[in-house]
Amino acid sequence: MHTALGSLCVLFWLLLHTFVVAFPVELSHSGNTIHAKPVARRGLTVPLLKREVGRRNVETLLVGSIGVGDVDDSFYTVAIQVGNTTTAVNLDTGSSDLWVMSDACRSPVCRQSTSTPLKTESVQLTGATVNLTFGDSSTGTYASGPIVTDEVTLAGLSMQDQPFVSVSNTNNNAVLNGGAGIIGLGFPSQSNVQEQMTQQKFGLALTANQFVSQIGSFGPLVSRMVMNGTIQQPLFTITLQRDTIDISGKGELTIGELPSGIDNSSLTWVPVRLYPPGDGGLQAPSFASNETYPLRWEVPLGNVYLDGKPLANSTIAPDGISVPFVDALIDTGNSLIRGPTDVVTDILSSVSPAFAANTNAAPTLSCDSAHTLAFEIGGKLFSVDPRDFLSQQRAGNATACVASSVVSTDPPSFGALFRWSLGDPFLKSNLVAFYYGNLTHPSVDPPRIGFLSMVPSNASALLDGAVTDASDNGGNFEETSMAAPTWSTVKSFAQSTTSTSAPHTSSTSPAPKSTQSQTTETSSAVVPISYSLLHFMLPVLSTTLVLYWSI
Repeated sequence: MHTALGSLCVLFWLLLHTFVVAFPVELSHSGNTIHAKPVARRGLTVPLLKREVGRRNVETLLVGSIGVGDVDDSFYTVAIQVGNTTTAVNLDTGSSDLWVMSDACRSPVCRQSTSTPLKTESVQLTGATVNLTFGDSSTGTYASGPIVTDEVTLAGLSMQDQPFVSVSNTNNNAVLNGGAGIIGLGFPSQSNVQEQMTQQKFGLALTANQFVSQIGSFGPLVSRMVMNGTIQQPLFTITLQRDTIDISGKGELTIGELPSGIDNSSLTWVPVRLYPPGDGGLQAPSFASNETYPLRWEVPLGNVYLDGKPLANSTIAPDGISVPFVDALIDTGNSLIRGPTDVVTDILSSVSPAFAANTNAAPTLSCDSAHTLAFEIGGKLFSVDPRDFLSQQRAGNATACVASSVVSTDPPSFGALFRWSLGDPFLKSNLVAFYYGNLTHPSVDPPRIGFLSMVPSNASALLDGAVTDASDNGGNFEETSMAAPTWSTVKSFAQSTTSTSAPHTSSTSPAPKSTQSQTTETSSAVVPISYSLLHFMLPVLSTTLVLYWSI
């Protein structure tokens, strides 16, 4: 899910050895100060100027992992500890901010919630407030409240004085179904909390150097771990379990390295889309004139296949822009697969005779109809398991199902170039690794996403078996719900003076290669992906601030 945020100004930070020299940047009328202006699905992008940064003096680097809770295969949560309160929040790679329902929230969804709220007397008020808006053109929710600070622990990894929103008013269902809010895992440039905190510290006429200098202090939780040298590698990995139709899989969030048993070379690594200024991206500053920046976890997409046959590309025109390519947003905060209306109609008409006859009808199909929807990413096909393509239409009937996982979304627009949003059905079927790279200079270590299919070769037979079992169980498929586990595993690694090698990103080759010439391995293990952001003193660089909508 991606969040509608206020715009931010161009930022610049020069770090030399152990002290910072900040240079104010005067901006043009079009982008010099903060202007909150929501746009369809995304928003305004403004440049952030880059800091050079060095590794903080720590004895160890950490890796943390924690299990994932699941309700109806639609709400995936992780436990977090905020001060002395342990609660659960929804995983969201489409937004950047952490927000938690407080005991002061009296909105209808808060009154219905059975989740543990944040105790307002236990947090430190900052004096700043924020309103977060979620949704595309057909949906819309909000969450608002004061920005507070406290120690926050996720997957056993803690950050002191983490800023987040203590939500006192919301209509977002993230506070239902086992969750009490959202943990955004997107880029710092998308953080409204960081914007407000930095603006409060320096005043309304916010400059580029001021914002970037505060990423390590006011940025999103995992991004702060990256900037402060807490974790072994600047990445996290997500797998999601299946708790309906045919219970299977293991849900886990791993921060700082790939999960145990997963080799780097087994993933297909694909670069995150970089946005030029003409498409709504960063206008490169003069000292980094060749830089182009990412906005979110978005990757180039090849053909889309249904049951082995390529589908025709969408003919729906983008909204006011020219987009000669097809992209996909990888979004854990989206419970569905969202795509162009004409392609989605083609898919549903192909699998459902009822929908083909009447597009206003439910796309019903036989439960034992195994269909495979696949997406070409990095030259390979990554499919949605047939068990994740459909759901039971009504209880007590194991023959009638509905193709409920695929719905329409908005066409590409300025600052929002993707046509597809691949949500939880895709992530139940594929392990996905999100590599931040260099948060302040993407050309040094580009952001990328790694994919590994988890769909078994006998997935169709497993669906048939699930249908048979349901028929023997009064016509009901098995299902369960799992609360977010509170246990976590933390590993430590001796710090090295420079980084290990990073994976080479290519849309055609999954094989990782080093992107840096000076590397050393950690003393504890040979790790596959580098922590390259903080190991070097870098030249003056640049990055981007992006504001966007959430699905």
